[in-house]
Amino acid sequence: MENFIDAPAARLLALDWGTSSLRAALMTGDGRIVAEASSNDGLLAIPDRQFEQTLQRLCGEWLEQFPGTPILAAGMIGSRQGWHEAPYVSCPAGFDEMAAGVVWPEPERPLGFVPGLRATFADGSPDVLRGEEVQIFGALDALGLDSAIFVLPGTHSKWAIVENRRVVRFYTFMTGELYALLRRHSILSQTMPDDDGSAQARPADRDSFLAGCVEASRDVLLHRLFSIRARGLFGQLPAADQPAFLSGLLIGEEIREALALLGAAGRAMPLCLVGNDLLSERYASALQHVGIDAVRGPAHASFHGLLTIAKRRGLVA
Repeated sequence: MENFIDAPAARLLALDWGTSSLRAALMTGDGRIVAEASSNDGLLAIPDRQFEQTLQRLCGEWLEQFPGTPILAAGMIGSRQGWHEAPYVSCPAGFDEMAAGVVWPEPERPLGFVPGLRATFADGSPDVLRGEEVQIFGALDALGLDSAIFVLPGTHSKWAIVENRRVVRFYTFMTGELYALLRRHSILSQTMPDDDGSAQARPADRDSFLAGCVEASRDVLLHRLFSIRARGLFGQLPAADQPAFLSGLLIGEEIREALALLGAAGRAMPLCLVGNDLLSERYASALQHVGIDAVRGPAHASFHGLLTIAKRRGLVA
């Protein structure tokens, strides 16, 4: 870092660059987002590793207007398949470990890639996350929390335990991906409407969703999944309600498993939801069903987490 910065800059270009999308924000040191842009140029959509060209296309005007602005990128862009790999940092890890793990590929350029996190369990099995770490740290800072459970719904949902501002461990659940597979490519899809791409986008189906959550509490997921088809055949579950029921069944099962893994901490610590509004609402409803009230995380948690890391590295004043 010392090679390319003489004094902290006034701004940061924060990049949340995942598999399917790229989000960018030009931020000041006090946390204001002065410009924002996004595109569908996720990792899988960029041909021939044209990462530099993609960055310039989206953010080139900002970089011309404010030369020397440091850039921090989080998400799958820092994976082995991305622009430049930033190795995982082992838990427990906090702000300082994350800042120290940032990788700078070019000594004369302030472009850094934020590492992901790795958890290793007692049986030796690992778990990883990449991109969610900056959301966790951004929400932690914004909410003024020292210890909490952070739930990040998505294709691969994450549940992270934070103690004394350090991620101690976390668990990944393939809930969103499983929903998409069952919704579009299983026998269940044959009785569901074609025009509903995502049950999470149907807030009017609250009753069907909660009914699915109730079914999840009975601990027999594989059997309950097929019951969606059987209920549909005998008119007990209308086709239009089946996607929301399936969503409730899977999210309810995720919550049941997560609470079992977390043990006493699952109900003793505050729980914070960070992510998409509609999906977070679904999780909040499912959590209320089991007696847990969730705090909602701030908007732009990823950007604020990147800014905090930049400050720890002395990049931004």
